Amino acid sequence: MSATAPTPWWETLRLREEITDASGVASDIQVSLYRVAYGQGTSRPHYASASAYGQVTHPTSQLVELLTQIAIRLAGATKYESAPALTRLDQGMGGGKSHACIGAWHLAKDPEALAQEDVGREVFEQARAALGQELPRDLNKPHVVVLSCDNMVPGATDAEQDGPWAHNLYERFLWRLFDGLDDQEPRYDSFRSHFSSKAKIGEAIASLDRPVLIVIDEVLNYVGDGLEGCGDKQLLAQDMAFLRALTETVSTVPHVSMLVVMINSEKDPTTLQGDGEARRQDLQAYLQRNGQTKPVNENADFTAILRRRLFANSADMAVGRAAQQAAEAFRPVMEQGNWKTRVFGSLSGPWTSRFPDAVVRSYPFHPQLMDLAEREWANLAGFQQVRSTITIFAATVYAQTERAKRGEWVPSLIGPGDLPLSDGTVRDAVIGSGLISDTKTQGNYRSIAQSDIVDLEDNGGAARRLDVSRDGAPWAHSNPRAAERAATFIYLASIVGTRGGSRRGASDPEAKAATVVPDPSYDYAEADAVVRALTNVDDAGLATVEIFEGRGGQPRRYYLSTRQRLPMLLRAMRNSVTDEDRDEAVAQYAREMLTTGPFAKTRFIHADTSHSHRALLVEAEIDEARTTRLIALDPAMYTVGNGTQKATLEAVQAVLGLGPDRIPVAWASSAVFTVASARGRTQARRAAVEYLAIERVLDGPEAEADEDIALEATARRDDELRRLKDSVRRAFQHVLYLAQPDPTVEREVVQRNLEQGTLDGGAVWEALAVAQKAFRPGEFTGTALLHNLRDSDYDRRPLAEIRDSFWDTPRLGLLPGDGTEALRQAIYQAVREGELRIVRQGGEPVVVDALTGINFNAPTYRLAKPEPAPTKAQESEDKGEQGATGASGRAAGSRSSGNSGSASATGSVGGVRARPGTSTDGPTAVEQQVAFTVMKNLISEPDSADKLAQLFRKLFDLLDRGAISYLSSTLQVTMPSEQASEIKELAQSLGIAVSIRDR
Repeated sequence: MSATAPTPWWETLRLREEITDASGVASDIQVSLYRVAYGQGTSRPHYASASAYGQVTHPTSQLVELLTQIAIRLAGATKYESAPALTRLDQGMGGGKSHACIGAWHLAKDPEALAQEDVGREVFEQARAALGQELPRDLNKPHVVVLSCDNMVPGATDAEQDGPWAHNLYERFLWRLFDGLDDQEPRYDSFRSHFSSKAKIGEAIASLDRPVLIVIDEVLNYVGDGLEGCGDKQLLAQDMAFLRALTETVSTVPHVSMLVVMINSEKDPTTLQGDGEARRQDLQAYLQRNGQTKPVNENADFTAILRRRLFANSADMAVGRAAQQAAEAFRPVMEQGNWKTRVFGSLSGPWTSRFPDAVVRSYPFHPQLMDLAEREWANLAGFQQVRSTITIFAATVYAQTERAKRGEWVPSLIGPGDLPLSDGTVRDAVIGSGLISDTKTQGNYRSIAQSDIVDLEDNGGAARRLDVSRDGAPWAHSNPRAAERAATFIYLASIVGTRGGSRRGASDPEAKAATVVPDPSYDYAEADAVVRALTNVDDAGLATVEIFEGRGGQPRRYYLSTRQRLPMLLRAMRNSVTDEDRDEAVAQYAREMLTTGPFAKTRFIHADTSHSHRALLVEAEIDEARTTRLIALDPAMYTVGNGTQKATLEAVQAVLGLGPDRIPVAWASSAVFTVASARGRTQARRAAVEYLAIERVLDGPEAEADEDIALEATARRDDELRRLKDSVRRAFQHVLYLAQPDPTVEREVVQRNLEQGTLDGGAVWEALAVAQKAFRPGEFTGTALLHNLRDSDYDRRPLAEIRDSFWDTPRLGLLPGDGTEALRQAIYQAVREGELRIVRQGGEPVVVDALTGINFNAPTYRLAKPEPAPTKAQESEDKGEQGATGASGRAAGSRSSGNSGSASATGSVGGVRARPGTSTDGPTAVEQQVAFTVMKNLISEPDSADKLAQLFRKLFDLLDRGAISYLSSTLQVTMPSEQASEIKELAQSLGIAVSIRDR
């Protein structure tokens, strides 16, 4: 450090109030002549005052020359002709045209006030030097006519500004020309028909007998698309005739000056419609023939303009001393070994050889930044020169001043690495300045700034993280943003595309120079380490940097590319995915993948954190008559495992009619819930973030502008979608349902875990079938029905009640699909086989010879057991009665046989057939259900193999003799693969599903 530390610039310079009041937004950069001429009250800007305008206006040589010519033309006595009457300003957007027009307005409207400011003093001094005499201080009281064409619509006049009768541009001009005169209307009427007469137009102007300044601003807006859109050919012809005549007239009338703003076609990207381009060329020819074309600013004026526009005391002597101190503080570093030879000595900017003078000129900005703005930015077609420069620099100075107020580090000179991209105003000013050619690229570089440089919270971004994580560097206090500063300069050098001479990005010396501070402990080696870490794409460096090795002794270059940077885009997009976005994606794909299988219906209960777990399920009204429902619960709220299940289980219990907070339900048994595990939810959420990030990359401007990114992202998106779906499916590992295997115990909610997880209704149904909670498709036969009926189900309960019990009774297995049809088929089978009867409430049998005979809606229908087989005495008695009936063959009391053809060799009982092999002699044997579980390691317990063989041989014998009427079993055995294949083939021949997996 130098012996005497320089006075900080933020303590020396004073920002103008209009900038501090607007938090760094230079709101009056895009000045308006219309608001100055016609604004009232709050719409009238502060620069509508000649004094205020003069205070913020640097007297650039070209602006002073323009205003001097106007002053001479208006009040130069007999020498007025030494100045041109007509001047055209044709600079591009942001080149200072409107500012010059406002200066001309103030010169004519209030010349004495303007003469008190620097720009006015120089105008009057230059005019005196040119004329050899003083101009009158009031310039002989000129009259000003302003046609602000970007605020005028052809044919649509404003009575206050244009008069009550004006229609064409000439009539609008006349009303303004005679404004303030007592005889305004008579004069107007006498000239209004002469729109194309040069003589009459000249006579009208001369009739004022005073100097006249005519300012026509943005005339192309009017004659271009304005006239094209009005559709009035007569008006079009009159307006163009007037403009031609006016351009040829002003030079013939003494003390008249005319200023016209019309951007040259080479500098204006606007495409005119219809014949607009022809009108532009026509008017341009008249302007060139009758006047001069003049710029009002040069690139060299940027620094002076900036200082005056930003700071109220930029010309103070104290500011000059502070600038000299700052330059002196940097001198030892710039003259130090490698800094001198490998950095500043290799830079081409002229500021390096005359650094002290350059600092005094640009203070508080570093000459390296000012050189970049003046020599490179100002030459870009889209960069709006003065306007864009002021916007960027005003936001930067304000942001750095605010840091100083907070006691944070601020650079001694604001260099090209010190534009704080963490400040939204600065970032928007840079991106919207015209340095970036198109909106797609703007979007790309906005993402790069956020991810690679520094985020808007000032704690993220690759470069910023390198600085934050730096520990123990002796220079950390004097240069805590070294990596961010180098990255910011690389960013600024990259966004412009090519910097001339096919150069792209920043050179290695330029990047290191952007990090320099007046502290000897931050030497060249430290800067080299910072830049190397920053450009290490394999570590924590810039994800988008492309490195070009120098050729022919040239240094390497660093360029932040918008191409082939999918990892960086993904990083940015991951940060943009909210928890709500992530959980919605998980819910969406869970809902889409949920299938019914044998269930009659599926439902997905979407999370709503404004409700409790219980309230949300209650509001969902999941109770539904005679419908098997598979209900998937949104993992965003409902999970099982890792201590998360309490609220979920209590909510499920409540809507299944259990627990202290239960609600009344009728069909709880047929509701099955599938719930995600806590671990599975975590994995699904992680996959959702990745998928949403790649989706947003594809939706962004980067993928649209870069085919390589789009192709790579599309392939990645497909992979991430598969991962997301798989993780969502696997997450649902728990099935909850109501069970009551024994009527002597209370109902309970059973949790069955599925190792693989699934949203397939078929797989869930199979798990229920294994647990004997459901019947597989085709499994519910007449025999199965009989095994599920109890004595209380016969004779007393209506058929509809029997049907409903398969949906509302937990001890009964669920029926697949519609269920009612499967039940009807089972009843019909049992009736046909003589195992069941359908009777009416009084016991009267119902003849059932078709499925339609089983009517669940008949309130008197009941199920009844088969009638007992008749004894021999009863058979003899029946034969006697049959003999007495004669030819009819039927007794009057034989109604139980409802069909004469129903008897067969198998025997006829109660109008239906008895089961084959069933004896009608003696009492019917009572069947018992046998259930057992086997789990044996037959390698460690070889003796058990023989006993199990005996057990299975006995079962085989019973099967072979037909003694087993119903079988429901799940068997898991481990055996060699060859034998496993044989078992699988045999099982499949019986229609039994078999799964085989390696141990």
